Amino acid sequence: MSAIPQVTKAGPKSFTPAELILGGQLVEARAASRIGVAAAGSTKVLGVALTDAQNPDTFTGEPVLVNGRPVLNAAVLPGVVAVAYGGIETPVVYAAAAVFGDRLIAAAGGKVTPAGATPDARTIVGICTAPTGVAANATGLMRTL
Repeated sequence: MSAIPQVTKAGPKSFTPAELILGGQLVEARAASRIGVAAAGSTKVLGVALTDAQNPDTFTGEPVLVNGRPVLNAAVLPGVVAVAYGGIETPVVYAAAAVFGDRLIAAAGGKVTPAGATPDARTIVGICTAPTGVAANATGLMRTL
């Protein structure tokens, strides 16, 4: 083959969510070419969601009753989410305190946590790049791998 097309050089890349995803959460590959919020210790993390999005199959277009009146939400969340990966630095929520340079893995709810002394290499998703470190349940910078 004399030449091949370059698909992407760096993120973000767009995916269709299988569930509600909030910007800043780690996301993982799911069945049917969809993504979802990453589980703790996931080996299928694709990156960090840059925007909020929801499963497009949940869009109904039907009004709901609020105080006895029909209300139609005209500002629904998008059905596609951009995902940062491959060396992009982005804010994420830390489930546990981390120091500058810590390797990070997925924690429950799409958060990150320090990898510890002997992590499974497949679970490392990024590096803490906040110079002063990050407290537990606080937002700080991470460079994606």
